[in-house]
Amino acid sequence: MSQAQSVRFPILTPEEMSPRQKEVAAAIAGGPRGGIRGPFLALIHNPELANCVQQLGEHLRYGNSLSLAQIELIVLTVARHWNCQYEWFAHERIARTTTDLADGIIKALALGQTPAHMTAEEATLHALAKESLANGEPSDAVYEQAAKFFGRAGVLDALALTGYYSMMAMILNSSKIPLPEGTPIPLQPLKK
Repeated sequence: MSQAQSVRFPILTPEEMSPRQKEVAAAIAGGPRGGIRGPFLALIHNPELANCVQQLGEHLRYGNSLSLAQIELIVLTVARHWNCQYEWFAHERIARTTTDLADGIIKALALGQTPAHMTAEEATLHALAKESLANGEPSDAVYEQAAKFFGRAGVLDALALTGYYSMMAMILNSSKIPLPEGTPIPLQPLKK
């Protein structure tokens, strides 16, 4: 996405919002996100959808059985898969400032590579996300390994994170929400 491309869902000022949009925007801003940014700048154009999406996202980010580093591993895997610049930009920062996800893992993911030095749990979550993105489901072997490490509830958390952040990547890529002014494009195209 070029920063010069026009945003498809203009950023609404409070004065431009309907009463329901203002209500949903206040709920989002008053929660753990602390404001309306990223995909919610587009989603607020459909306040009922924005409300449902933010509730699911809040559960997946803040009520999940996985660790913060494991969550960000999945999100970065998804962002790289969809070449979502904004999602990568936001979550690389989160991964680096609020988790202990290793720098080497983050760098390898940015290059579209399978990181070399992951724990067995990290490797399993990465494979679960990659296979689910590529095939619509993980292989039996990866599913069984994930269930062993995280239980069935944890597998569902990982799958839901993969799907949720895929949806968010599609919204971000389609809406063309720009990166903050002066921010370089973080992901380079992958060679095919």
